[in-house]
Amino acid sequence: MDLVALVEKTVVGLGYEFVDLERAGRGLLRVFIDKPDDGVGVEDCMAVSNQLTRLFAVEDIPYERLEVSSPGLDRPLRKTADFQRFMGREVKLKMRTPRSGQRNFLGHVESVSEDILVLLTPTGAVEFLRADIDRAHLVPEL
Repeated sequence: MDLVALVEKTVVGLGYEFVDLERAGRGLLRVFIDKPDDGVGVEDCMAVSNQLTRLFAVEDIPYERLEVSSPGLDRPLRKTADFQRFMGREVKLKMRTPRSGQRNFLGHVESVSEDILVLLTPTGAVEFLRADIDRAHLVPEL
């Protein structure tokens, strides 16, 4: 089982939503978790961190430091369920390759499927192939 699948299974088993995992320099592992109803607090991060530390020891997964945190106000969107959960919210997309000379797009999530994302932009509804999206993030509502 790969690391992402292992961490996701553990996080979900603890009752949290797995958002992302990233490896950074010097052996740092960052795990982002969420709870749909009320977000995560310090206690939630500590509980997940303790469980993952034990898991990594048992599975002999090399790392130097582990950080567990919430995804923040500019949460990344990757899965279909992420886009569905934030339907109507404003998102910022970065495309893998330029589209009509443009790589960055801003709009509200209008609809989503496994293959297509439709954003309502100032110029109207725009359809994007999900495979062409490099990154998608919520725009914070302040």
